[in-house]
Amino acid sequence: MDQLTKKTIALIVAHPDDETLWAGGTILSHPLWQCYIVCLCRGSDTNRAPKFYKTLEILKTEGVMGDLDDGPQQNPLGENEVEENILNLLPQKHYDLIITHNPSGEYTKHLRHEEISKAVITLWKEGKIAANELWTFAYEDGNKAYYPKAIERASLFQILAEPIWLRKYSLITDIYEYPKNGWEEETTPKAEAFWQFTDPDEAVKWLNDKGVLK
Repeated sequence: MDQLTKKTIALIVAHPDDETLWAGGTILSHPLWQCYIVCLCRGSDTNRAPKFYKTLEILKTEGVMGDLDDGPQQNPLGENEVEENILNLLPQKHYDLIITHNPSGEYTKHLRHEEISKAVITLWKEGKIAANELWTFAYEDGNKAYYPKAIERASLFQILAEPIWLRKYSLITDIYEYPKNGWEEETTPKAEAFWQFTDPDEAVKWLNDKGVLK
């Protein structure tokens, strides 16, 4: 990952904190990136929404929040609803790179992660999101056997420099105020990984394979 190249990035996630947990170190490691972060849920959450916008300031990025249903029941959302929300929130321009959730999600299990991944890949394939390439987060938790960790065999894998990880960790514990020994604090990955696609057809195949290597 070339840290000194200026790029336009769109990071599309489900929840406030997903941008930090799964890609925060990568953003912090690329100060020349012009990154716009779309968070599709929790826009009306009076606790987490202000923390998301504070995180954007620290990451030196811009962004916006939507308010898709995020109840504990994880009721499925219609594909059109998710896609329309993304298109309404994301500035329509050409991006060097889109980053989003993996079709399998990052842990077992959150349906919104999977739905948003499918929507972004579909929109890229249909040309409704314009970008040179797409990355999906590459993490797994062994079906809840351990905290989510970066997949070493992914297209891109990088152990974060300690100062970068400490800044990322501070966002989780000091800005989002997650408790010590809580899931988020324990999870905060020290390495970050991504599956990389330059061909939308390959991304669709990955989607059809549920985001898992065959």
